[in-house]
Amino acid sequence: MENSLKHRSEIPKELTWNLSSIYDTIEGLWEDINKMKILTSQLEEDYKGKLRSAKIINCCLDQLRQIYEYKDHIGSYVELALSVDYTNHENHDLYSIVSNIISDINSKLSFINSELVQVEEEILIEAMQTSKSNKGYLEDILRIKPHMLHPETEKSLAALSTTLEAPYFIYEQSKLADMQFDDFIVDGNKYPLGYALFENEYEYESDSKLRRAAFHAFSSKLKEYQYTTAAAYQTQVQKEKTLATLRGFDSVIDSLLFPQKVDRELFDRQIDLIMDKLAPHMRRYARLLKKVHKLDEMTFADLKITLDPEYDPKITIEESKKMMEEALAIYGEDYIKMIQSAYDDRWIDFAKNIGKSTGGFCASPYQKNSYILLSWSEKMAEVFVLAHELGHAGHFKLCNENQNIFDVDVSTYFVEAPSTMNELILGNHLMQSNKDKRFQRWVLSSLINHTYYHNFVTHLLEAAYQRNVYQIIDEGGAISASVLNKIKKEVLQKFWGEDVVLTDGAELTWMRQPHYYMGLYSYTYSAGLTIATQVSKRMQKEGAKAANDWRQVLLAGSTKTPVELAKMAGVDITTDEPLLDTIEHIGSMIDQIIALTDELEKGTK
Repeated sequence: MENSLKHRSEIPKELTWNLSSIYDTIEGLWEDINKMKILTSQLEEDYKGKLRSAKIINCCLDQLRQIYEYKDHIGSYVELALSVDYTNHENHDLYSIVSNIISDINSKLSFINSELVQVEEEILIEAMQTSKSNKGYLEDILRIKPHMLHPETEKSLAALSTTLEAPYFIYEQSKLADMQFDDFIVDGNKYPLGYALFENEYEYESDSKLRRAAFHAFSSKLKEYQYTTAAAYQTQVQKEKTLATLRGFDSVIDSLLFPQKVDRELFDRQIDLIMDKLAPHMRRYARLLKKVHKLDEMTFADLKITLDPEYDPKITIEESKKMMEEALAIYGEDYIKMIQSAYDDRWIDFAKNIGKSTGGFCASPYQKNSYILLSWSEKMAEVFVLAHELGHAGHFKLCNENQNIFDVDVSTYFVEAPSTMNELILGNHLMQSNKDKRFQRWVLSSLINHTYYHNFVTHLLEAAYQRNVYQIIDEGGAISASVLNKIKKEVLQKFWGEDVVLTDGAELTWMRQPHYYMGLYSYTYSAGLTIATQVSKRMQKEGAKAANDWRQVLLAGSTKTPVELAKMAGVDITTDEPLLDTIEHIGSMIDQIIALTDELEKGTK
């Protein structure tokens, strides 16, 4: 265990990412900001009040794409710089200044959509037919037409975009900059604590006394911030309800599903079937953990421990590189070169430092390389996270190479399929590399403990909780810390039943998830993994052919809906079958783990 988290300035350069592929210097950033401002003013002057013909519409949108590219690069740069150190005042100031500039740009450009929704449908169709590049943008205009507000209202909302994002910013600031964790004591020994230390280290700690003490100390600190965090979240969901009502949606949920291009049935199915059908399987796995670890009781703080901690090897960054190259070779030589570049050219931020965002993510600025944030722990869990984020990088590499910037914004319903697919490919590769029973059990339990638990349990329970919150908001209610604690505890109790003791602090888990400030995102992890599981099974049977078909799905970007993308991969997500089959697949993996455990125990007697 590390003695303490370091400041960003103390981190070795080779463990940090290099943002120079976006901008070499701050001067380069400001040059593009000025170019964006000039282009915006020119576009406004040339086209405002004139979007009446297909030709003029396409000319306007052609220029808009260039502004979008500038916005994407500029916004990505300041967000990435801030994400690795929320205690850096210079990054804060730059982020705030640039956010205000982009809000002003958005306000000036708001006339485009406001005018386009007033254009006759025949003209928009003509514009689509004469410009493939603008087709997707104009199709979206036809979709949003019933929900557009008065042009001046749209302009005002665009100008307020930074203010409207304030709840998320306040949440992150409170969590990553203000929240200071004290050391905690176990058997006379002092241990450091922090968000990354807890989520990447202590949750997987094999020493039950230390793990549970860390959970207690972590939860105690969260509890001190529950009212501020609840206030930020209340502001977020109330904002979403107000916007949903203004735009004519009956429910916040319908409003947030609209940009995902899926209907309510797919959302509810994902939550209801997993809560009902997966829970019995995961309870069996919880009972197995309790038995193998000889626990007095299975508590919420014990759910992420590995089945065989003595067999969970430390994995260096260099070893993970070799593992990725071997496992993901099925995608072809260009994919392997991307992986090598990710390591060699510092696309990945491996560091653990004070003020850094927790968890992992991948950002892919248009036609630039991707950037992956991790907090490297040398554990198998982090290897699966890295495979996951490289899945996003590979996906958007193909999107960026084959689509214009209007057509790369893939629906969040589908976007986690390529990432979770990589986790499954990694697991399948490891299973084929060594037939030793203990190794096989370790791989299977890693998939259950990391890939499926994270996406089908952690994020799914967040989604069930989130749905309950929005139902309260839709009915005109309000949420407070006590209400949120109650909702979260009830969701956990429903899933885990009597097999897991919900110790104090479990109810505060809602405070740990930034995805609540990103719409209906949490449920999409299980949706993506459902698709990935089905395609992965096909890859195991068909090999390169299935992998090549999957590449065609990935390069399609947002030119197709999630239902269409899944269909291209041979999966019909309009039915229950893929999800039920995936749940059955998880259950069969747990059966294998239990059987292997019995065999290994017999072999030691």
